[in-house]
Amino acid sequence: MIYITGDCHGDYRRFSTDIFPEQKKMTKDDFMIVCGDFGLWDESGEQRYWRKWLSQKQFTTLWVDGNHENYDLLKSYPVEQWSGGNVQVIAPHIIHLMRGQLYDIDGLRFFAFGGAKSHDISGGILEPEDLNFKRKKKVLDHGLEPYRINHLSWWKEEIPDKDEFETGIRNLDQCGWKVDIIVSHCCATSIQKEICGDNCESDILTEYFEMIRSRCDFKKWLFGHYHENRNVGSKFVVLYEQIVRIV
Repeated sequence: MIYITGDCHGDYRRFSTDIFPEQKKMTKDDFMIVCGDFGLWDESGEQRYWRKWLSQKQFTTLWVDGNHENYDLLKSYPVEQWSGGNVQVIAPHIIHLMRGQLYDIDGLRFFAFGGAKSHDISGGILEPEDLNFKRKKKVLDHGLEPYRINHLSWWKEEIPDKDEFETGIRNLDQCGWKVDIIVSHCCATSIQKEICGDNCESDILTEYFEMIRSRCDFKKWLFGHYHENRNVGSKFVVLYEQIVRIV
């Protein structure tokens, strides 16, 4: 069995048995996929508690990264092979699916590609080393504009780099641009426009996904990021709190 859901932001209570009773029939050979913003933030006692809690669930958790992850921390985990692609094992049975990788999971070919541009930073990105950091932060704290702090609440790695883009294309070339399922955090520019109109701007990643949308033969594309639960046409599914079954 494979289930999939949207952004968690470090809150995994939707996987409690009361809310998700289907897990009673699952084993570690079954999977729950999180479409980005998994919530890898720090090594605090609270985060370690919830990772251990999630590790002990009946299923194995797979996730692509979003724009709310600690990429400095993520880099510290070694890369290894799993089901045909590169992964990082964050904790027992909690596996990060890396950008541009292909995986064979329960007989289905998955293409995974995380990342997204943060939209909630109209107040800007503060640098802790800035001599005026405290003053700027105080001003923003008294205003209404959301802001981020570099390496504390924002990382440039939220947007993929050239090597990651090229890895995705190379792997899709190798499989003839034919997959069963695509899992990402944000989506193609045209699909994003259907979801939020002109409120979301296109960027290098949504345009990359637009290229994949036009070239790739796929059955379903599932993603998070937009805090909605609905189908967009016949092939695209945006998820937030909802949990749906793939197979």
